Amino acid sequence: MKQQLQFGANGQYTWFTINTETTNLATVVVDDYQLDTEAISYALDKNEQAHIDYDSDENRLLVVYNALNLNKDDNHYETIPITFIATNDSLITIVNEKNQYVIELIATALSSPEEISILKLLFVALTLISNRYFPIVEEIDREKDRLNALLRKRTTKNSLLALSDLETGSVYILAAANQNVFLLEQLKGHPRFKNLKEDEAEQLDDALIEARQLASMSQLHSQILQQLSGAFNNVLNNNLNENLTKLTIMSILLAVLAVITGFLGMNVPLPFSTNKFAWIYIIIASGIIWGIGSILLKHMINKK
Repeated sequence: MKQQLQFGANGQYTWFTINTETTNLATVVVDDYQLDTEAISYALDKNEQAHIDYDSDENRLLVVYNALNLNKDDNHYETIPITFIATNDSLITIVNEKNQYVIELIATALSSPEEISILKLLFVALTLISNRYFPIVEEIDREKDRLNALLRKRTTKNSLLALSDLETGSVYILAAANQNVFLLEQLKGHPRFKNLKEDEAEQLDDALIEARQLASMSQLHSQILQQLSGAFNNVLNNNLNENLTKLTIMSILLAVLAVITGFLGMNVPLPFSTNKFAWIYIIIASGIIWGIGSILLKHMINKK
């Protein structure tokens, strides 16, 4: 599906939107949309990293930016690249079903009566994409606090798996945010964009500020999740060690009783063999030996 919208002072600019889910990019006319084989490959590659590609001959800027997939995949959030192509008189946005919400964000920005240029619209779009991350990052932070409270009460498999999903999603967001920051820094330092209009330069700065803030927040949350995951793994390991220690003590003490009862159970003459209260003496003696052994083993373990 291909759509277009005129904007600018006299409608001299055109914003094209192309959905790769409903449009075969291989059949898109190059002259109409300034698309070539390289641009098509970028738009179709779901693993493409954020980057820019400027063609000085055509004065054409291609931007691949990381947008957030608002729907969870395997219980965690992931990112998906979105492609922009800016020319002298048009901006092309190539989306798919996972990032097509960006179209609504841009359309809302265009509904403002303020005049806007091609590059400013591009920078506004990049800013809006970064802003869309923040509610999800805050959601991850709230879920992290909830799982932390649950795990402090009781460490369960489901809670640990949920924490792992949060950590995975946080890594995806952090990687995408860092790539976006690097891309915007490249744009800001590119010779072609050294002499931007004042409003365009301000919007590019705003986009870079939002991207850096997102990267900083994502870094913090990712580190906290890693520390929580490591802490609860250590708790589980300590619990396992304590359980193994208790089982070891029990096996040693039971082995002592087995030796005593095995020795006294031999079919040979033994002391007290004719005493009808011998079994009581044996139980008492075994209990005393078991108690002493238990105290000694606990003392040795606590000493270590």
